[in-house]
Amino acid sequence: MGDGGIRVCLVTGATGAIGKAIARQIAGRPDTEVVLACRDEKKAGQTVREIVETTGNPRVRYELVDVSRKASVQALAERWRGPLHVLVNGAAVTPRRRQETPEGIELQLATNVLGYLWTIQSLAEHLKRSTPSRVVNVASYWAGDLDLADLEFKRRRYDNNQAYRQSKQADRMLTVAFAERLGPCGVSVNACHPGDVRSALSNNLGFGGHQTPDEGARTPVWLALEPIGHEQSGKYFEQAQAVRCPFAADRESVNELYEACLRY
Repeated sequence: MGDGGIRVCLVTGATGAIGKAIARQIAGRPDTEVVLACRDEKKAGQTVREIVETTGNPRVRYELVDVSRKASVQALAERWRGPLHVLVNGAAVTPRRRQETPEGIELQLATNVLGYLWTIQSLAEHLKRSTPSRVVNVASYWAGDLDLADLEFKRRRYDNNQAYRQSKQADRMLTVAFAERLGPCGVSVNACHPGDVRSALSNNLGFGGHQTPDEGARTPVWLALEPIGHEQSGKYFEQAQAVRCPFAADRESVNELYEACLRY
């Protein structure tokens, strides 16, 4: 823990529907400090004020970072001071047409997959110094269609739904890769499906959502704060229950994906 037993938690994608609920629920627990990782400074400031007002926890702040850009993530890690006990990776996009980052990487891969990888990699030393610490990767049961030979939809026709499914499969696989590498250092890494929540992301995919953001945040927050999130590692959860992940069982593909992502 940090000073006075404070648990420091970083949440990416924290101005989105589920991300904001995750951050607010964590901040509502005693002895927590929550850092929102956001791209939009205006939204970040509004979200911080809202969470402080709702929870009464003054230990809420934001850091500006674009997780789709490696240099931005690395800059965050370089300026980070103090402990980091919990990293919740939740930033995701689902653009309806194929887009690329300024570095020329397809945007869903860069944000939803490489953003998770770069954030874990860049903050790994901070997590190791704060053990026992943990990573929660917000993935989805809506996962599949991974093509290791065409991660950026250069060969396939871009479809945002297929690209999203691929990204969430990749997140579940990378969870296993990082659990194996960080476990010996006292850092657990798990993935989960957050729930079916109506959001800009789900609407872009053509879905609605029957759960509230707070309902969708329950499993990620459970993994972030309860003992289960450290007792288990390399697992995938839905509705606070461990579920067998067929993608994680394919260790050859897990390693191939991990190596492919490291090349970016």
